This record gives sequence, structure tokens and C-alpha cells, in this order.
Amino acid sequence: MGVSTNFVPTPAPIKQTLASAYIDFTANGNGWAQQYLPDLMEQEAEIFGNRTISGFLSMVGAEEAMTSDQVIWSEQSRLHLAYTVTVGGTGTTLTVTADADGIAGTDIGYSTAKDHGVRAGDMMLVADADKTARVFVKSVDSTTGVITVDCYGDANLNDIGIADAAGARALVFGSEYVKGAVGRDAVNKPNFSTYTNKPIILKDKYEISGSDASQIGWVEVAGEEGQSGYLWYLKAEGDTRARFTDYLEMSLVEAEKLASGEAIAATQTDATGAITGTEGLFAAIEDRGNAASGILGDSGATDLAEFDEILAEFDKNGAIEENMMFLNRETSLAIDDMLASMNSYGADGTSYGVFDNEADMALNLGFSGFRRGSYDFYKSDWKYLNDYSTRGWINGIDAAGAIRGVFVPAGVSSVYDQTLGRNLKRPFLHVRYRASQTDDRRLKTWVTGSVGAVTSDLDAMEVNYLSERCLVVQGANNFMILN
Repeated sequence: MGVSTNFVPTPAPIKQTLASAYIDFTANGNGWAQQYLPDLMEQEAEIFGNRTISGFLSMVGAEEAMTSDQVIWSEQSRLHLAYTVTVGGTGTTLTVTADADGIAGTDIGYSTAKDHGVRAGDMMLVADADKTARVFVKSVDSTTGVITVDCYGDANLNDIGIADAAGARALVFGSEYVKGAVGRDAVNKPNFSTYTNKPIILKDKYEISGSDASQIGWVEVAGEEGQSGYLWYLKAEGDTRARFTDYLEMSLVEAEKLASGEAIAATQTDATGAITGTEGLFAAIEDRGNAASGILGDSGATDLAEFDEILAEFDKNGAIEENMMFLNRETSLAIDDMLASMNSYGADGTSYGVFDNEADMALNLGFSGFRRGSYDFYKSDWKYLNDYSTRGWINGIDAAGAIRGVFVPAGVSSVYDQTLGRNLKRPFLHVRYRASQTDDRRLKTWVTGSVGAVTSDLDAMEVNYLSERCLVVQGANNFMILN
């Protein structure tokens, strides 16, 4: 065995004692280290099929190196001025309480002096549950932000039928000035939101003693990545590596940041700093995106009306035309049944799927995509949500907190990168990992010990794994999670 910075066991086509084909066959501490050679069935039985679940992030995102302890990005606010308002003053004043996204405070408009971007001379639509009126903005109090209006259609909003009440909605749609009037008395400046995330360090290790590594045994394998052939001994290392690779993805899907005011003591040997967590995919969507409960297979039959509720949420946000659906089995089948119900069926029996099934061919009872309104949806089963040893196991006991699927927009978004100081187009999802000219921490693997090339007095071979990474979820308002 030699020292390698990227130790990857690779099956050999013939029985050769290569460092790249070394596996562990000492699962119970005996194996080959006994007096008599056991009766070996060389072919490994794959009773669980492909056991790995990684691949989701590689399908929908990209990877990019960074050198800092955190990544910072900014996202645009909405272009148009739309607010929730309280109508007062017998229908002559409006007080802004929140923007169209329900956010209150200095973030709700473009002018921080009055917490909104409405200016004198604007024309607005004002509506409640009963009426819609068009008004002219006479003045705006620069201190309180109260908007004084006159109606185009009547004396005031009360006369039109919009009573003094909270929860009305207002939209600026233009302006009007008389001849010779001076220009605007205030300027709106674009608003934006800034987000940050930090990478976490993941580690793992595999070890086999020098004594166990001194006897050679062969096993024929077929691995999760399509490799096949003969390995000697260190198959357990291959399983450790596969599990660590899955952790790299699972951690970026499930992780969350440490809540404000909370603390976790770093108990690792010689640890410095603090455990702070990182924002994973689910946490980002739940915090800044959309969540849907009780629809698409969660409560009986699924129909297009339920799906149209999702379209309505997308219409409120970026209206990204192409979206990927990554679903668990129940939700995927519910959508198949929903789409099948749109077919009138053929005279000779079931005909949905590709809609051209013949009597002597296997029925195709599933759908991979469809179009509804102006949106294209592509459906895929997400193994992580189905696997009995991963999220499928947790979902099986906590029905209320189950994750049944996510909607991920396709394409790229334009954001301002604080580090580079310019706008960039990046996938909505991408992974950032720490790297420099001297150390690449995307996925480090190195071998230590006294087996093969000696690096220490430890009578064993240790295979070490390390990665430092985080996930960037841009435009989370375009994502949706199914609970």
C-alpha cells in the first residue's frame, strides 16, 4: 500500500494485488484471519439494490470553489409598489402596514424615510373584498408615511364602498401632473435583501489493523457506481466512502443554522470556534420559500384544482416556466393518477401513459412531465424520500412533519456577488466548497499508518475523509416544499 491523497478502491479485472483494489473482508473480526479457509461464495449479493442516495444536487445545481468562511449574496426586491394598507380618515388616508409579501418595516418599500415608495402625484388602485377604486395621491407625510388621497370616481373611498378598515390593498400604477408642474419631490431607490451561509466541515475515517491487512482474500463485487471486478479485502472502506459521499448531500439538504441565542459546545479534540450549523435546502425553503400541505396525494384523491393552487403561488413570485418535481412514491403516484384521470380511456381498456398502449404490450402507467398553464413540470422520484434507511424512515413515523417532495426551478438567476463585486448568473441551487491553491477541501482523502508506506507507528491503515461545504439557495421564493 502507498500513501495517496485520493484513495479510491477500483476493482481489477483479474486477481492482482494492487493498492487500488484493496478491500476489507473482516466484518466480524474473523474472516480470513483463522486456521482454515472458509468456503467462499465470491459473488457479493446485492440484496438492497443501489444503496446510495446522492445525485440530487448534481442534477439541479453546480459546484463552485470559495476561499472565505462564508458566502454572501443579494437578491432583488419586487419592481412594482404594492402594499397592504389601512383605510382611515373617512376614506381619505392610507397607512401602509406591509408590502405584497407581508413584510413590515423599512424593508417594505424603496424609501426608508417613510417605509414605502408612494409619492405625491401617484395614481393608485385601492381595493378591499367588495370594491376597487382609483385614487390620486395628494400628499405623503414624510415623518409618519400617511398617504392622503382623492378618489377619481367619488368624494372619498367610503363613498365608493371601501370602508375604514385594515387589510385593504394598494397598487401604484402611474402618475399624473398638471402643465408646468415641477418634477418629483422624492426619489425611490431600489431595495434588496442580503443573505449569508457558511460551510460546515464533515469528517469520517476507516481503519484496518496491519495484521488483518497481511492476508489476501478476493471478492467479486459490483458497486453502486457501476464498477465491477475483484477487490482484495478493503470493501468496508468502499462502503465508508459511499456513506460519506451520501452525507455530503444529505447534510446540505437537511441542515439548519443554529437558532439565535442557542449554543452548542464544540466537544471534538482540540476544537476551536463553535458549532453553528448551515442552511440546508429544506430550511431555506421553509424560511424564504413556499410550503404546501394537504394537497397532491396528502388527503385522498388529487385533482387539477389542487395543482392550480401551486401555480397561483408561482404566479406571485418569479413565474419560472420550467420546474423539476422531486417526489416521494405516494405523491408521484397521486400525480400520475391525476393526469390519467384527464384521459377518457380507450374502448379496449386502459390507455393512459403514452396514450398508445396496445393489447399485447406492457402498460405505461406513469408520466414524466406535463404542461399546465404557462408552466412545464418534469417529475422524478427522489430516492432520498423513499429509501427506508434515510428520509423514508423518518417520514414513516412523523406524518405531520414529513417531506413529500420539492419543486425546484430550472435555469439560472442573476444575483450580486459581494465577494466578486458584480452581478453573476448562477443556478438557483449550487454548492460552495472551500479551496485554495494549496488545499482543495471539496473531498479530501488520505491514508496514514504503518501499512505499506509508513507515515506513523500505528499498526494499522487509516483512510481519512474530509469536506468543507455549504449550499446556496438563490431565489427561494421560487421553490416549494410539500409537507
